[in-house]
Amino acid sequence: MDSKLNQNPPLAFSVTDDEAGERLDSFLAARVQNWSRARLQRLIEESDVLVNGHTAKSSYKTRAHDEIEIELTSLPTATFAPEDIPIEIIHEDDDLIVVNKSAGMVVHPAAGSSSGTLANALAFHFRELSTAAGPVRPGIVHRLDKGTSGLLVVAKTEVAHEDLADQFRAREVFKSYVALVHGQMERKRGQVDQPIARDPRNRTRMAVVAGGRPALSLYVVREAFQRFTRLDVELKTGRTHQIRVHLAWTKHPVVGDAVYGGGRDRTVPDAQVRGAIAKLERQFLHAHQLGIRHPRTQEALRFTAPLPPDLEQLLELIRAKQRD
Repeated sequence: MDSKLNQNPPLAFSVTDDEAGERLDSFLAARVQNWSRARLQRLIEESDVLVNGHTAKSSYKTRAHDEIEIELTSLPTATFAPEDIPIEIIHEDDDLIVVNKSAGMVVHPAAGSSSGTLANALAFHFRELSTAAGPVRPGIVHRLDKGTSGLLVVAKTEVAHEDLADQFRAREVFKSYVALVHGQMERKRGQVDQPIARDPRNRTRMAVVAGGRPALSLYVVREAFQRFTRLDVELKTGRTHQIRVHLAWTKHPVVGDAVYGGGRDRTVPDAQVRGAIAKLERQFLHAHQLGIRHPRTQEALRFTAPLPPDLEQLLELIRAKQRD
């Protein structure tokens, strides 16, 4: 999702005695206009629905006096038009497309981002895309933050979309990111296994929250500097802002992360490096590798996207400073 979450006020419902016993997704589908049950299920999966202050599953059976809060974080867009926006295609066949998304591009239209998105570009460049995710998300199976560059798989057909979505749900997809973080990690490899939900103190952010959705990130140190560490981070789950939240929780926030960085960018003593980080205008996070099973042939596929020039240039500057 975009690094700045939707700030529309949440909807709140109180379950009456007569309404008790309904599935959570069914309860919401009957009460939230213009939202399908499938779209509401995605909000539930992404921790945008709370029952008595806690996350719940779509199958949760409501109880009398339950207090249900829902944030419509990606409101349906009234108009959607294909746009001639250049995109980098890594792979294409009859069933899927793999795109190397640039930083600064939102994946699909949402509140505040009705055009200029990857979805608008895909709709222009490809005649056939799946519609399983809705009319303003053609082919979209998963997402990257606006400020994160790298690999995304897009479905051309409904069958491919269903198969790929099943792979993501079953945690069969390999997702590895390159991240530059502040400070030096104590261990060469490790994991962060902490639940994530919306920050109860700031609903525009995510946070490690007891009772949140399970989230697991694995990391390996690839390059250590005096004040920074370059990591490979493998996602075992796909929570909103997961890597950024988990690394901030370890006290090693991602360089350039204005939301979760805690102001660490401003503490970098070298003025040239500090200026280069500010010039990035995004977090140092790149979806470097993506591994899937082809939805038709079931062949194992692995794709790689090199670091974009802005991130590589910052690394080179830090390496040069280290040598001096």
